[in-house]
Amino acid sequence: MQKSDPRKVIDWNDVRKHKYGHLSESASQYQETTDILELGHFTWDKYLKETCSVPAPIHCFKQSYTPPSNEFKISMKLEAQDPRNTTSTCIATVVGLTGARLRLRLDGSDNKNDFWRLVDSAEIQPIGNCEKNGGMLQPPLGFRLNASSWPMFLLKTLNGAEMAPIRIFHKEPPSPSHNFFKMGMKLEAVDRKNPHFICPATIGEVRGSEVLVTFDGWRGAFDYWCRFDSRDIFPVGWCSLTGDNLQPPGTKVCIYLNKNGSTGPHLDKKKVQQLPDHFGPARASVVLQQAVQACIDCAYHQKTVFSFLKQGHGGAVISAVFDREQHTLNLPAVNSITYVLRFLEKLCHNLRSDNLFGNQPFTQTHLSLTTTEYSHSHDRYLPGETFALGNSLARSLEPHSDSMDSTLNPTNLVSTSQNLRNPGYRPLLPSCGLPLSTASAVRRLCSRGSDRRDASRLSGRDPSLWTVEDVMQFVREADPQFGPHADLFRKHEIDGKALLLLRSDTMMKYMGLKLGPALKLCYHIDRLKQGKF
Repeated sequence: MQKSDPRKVIDWNDVRKHKYGHLSESASQYQETTDILELGHFTWDKYLKETCSVPAPIHCFKQSYTPPSNEFKISMKLEAQDPRNTTSTCIATVVGLTGARLRLRLDGSDNKNDFWRLVDSAEIQPIGNCEKNGGMLQPPLGFRLNASSWPMFLLKTLNGAEMAPIRIFHKEPPSPSHNFFKMGMKLEAVDRKNPHFICPATIGEVRGSEVLVTFDGWRGAFDYWCRFDSRDIFPVGWCSLTGDNLQPPGTKVCIYLNKNGSTGPHLDKKKVQQLPDHFGPARASVVLQQAVQACIDCAYHQKTVFSFLKQGHGGAVISAVFDREQHTLNLPAVNSITYVLRFLEKLCHNLRSDNLFGNQPFTQTHLSLTTTEYSHSHDRYLPGETFALGNSLARSLEPHSDSMDSTLNPTNLVSTSQNLRNPGYRPLLPSCGLPLSTASAVRRLCSRGSDRRDASRLSGRDPSLWTVEDVMQFVREADPQFGPHADLFRKHEIDGKALLLLRSDTMMKYMGLKLGPALKLCYHIDRLKQGKF
């Protein structure tokens, strides 16, 4: 007789007890705490009854029985597999948090390739794990700089950075023994076209080790096939337990733009004319994001529109560029066209551009722009792009009067820029730290060239401000035998700041220097740090 899979006997009641502590057997207390999984106006309990559906049991999923805690913080650094080149391990920065998930950006990449990982994913590890296992950190696919500059870029990236501590990483859960899914089972799943969203879904088909994930209410627009042990699918109630924001089942929402309407004093009519006639059909939260972002992108001054918005919770992200920085803000969670229109109506009222949006198509006619309208400088337009999620609280916001009004007050701005020159700055990497047994020998080797630098043009200058050419001169003057190695410093674009971070193992591993030259150079760099150059 086949032994039963132990995962089958574990249900969400046990999970909730484990996460929230012991629950009284009283039916009323249990009902109050766990039975209703309500997010906005969407309730799983009610939805399952209305659709006569059953949730997929927890043993079907490759997810922890107790959802892992998320103790990561924005800007922490870690190691992650490059999702576009899974054989490479790269440095990544946390740029967003929601529930038990992290939004990551590979250092050296742009914000168009951000990706999400669970905090218990095996694809993320603490800094140092790759090297400890004999590997080397690699630049991400599409590295924006010259490939030869990667070692120095790596040093600068890690210098003074906040490393995610080992204790906040979690072990990845095991895979189910086989595919337990059946057609028609309900679940929660990541929308891979909009991966910051998790939505109600149904198993549409089962084929070997694969399942077809279909999103309720979307008629195949976002469906995808995945393995049964995919980390993008979750049991019913997962978002409720992790605090992530579950989107309601899809309904086609579409907002129309009135290009003949008044654009007011803050929006450039020429840019408004270039917008699409409508936003959607898509989820309400996506339509709201597109419409608000369009208002920002069409503004003479993006800061003006941004100032009319207030940080919301659980919705999509909009961004603006002003004061030479990029700022982001979360919109409120919305789940119907009524709330989208109401939000836009209040925003447009503040912008003095009434009647700009509606739920029915407008008659569009071409408007010739006046000379005055053309006189606005096109340089004022800086298109926004989503940069980071910031510290959004992953809860659904009930879109009633108070919450909707509060998200349209001219209040706080959320900046994603970071001050790298903070008082608590300290170098992450130590000095060369030569062993005592070799220090005296290296000192003897290097002493012959130490008296030739008195007349150097570098004397008295702050080494951290040296250019690459200055560093090359320093290397040549430190010892004539270093002459052949000077070009390596140009190849790797090592300026003064990078020079002060160099260690012998770094020079040997990434620059190809042998032990002798590397140790001698370290001796001179240490003298430079002590002000003896």
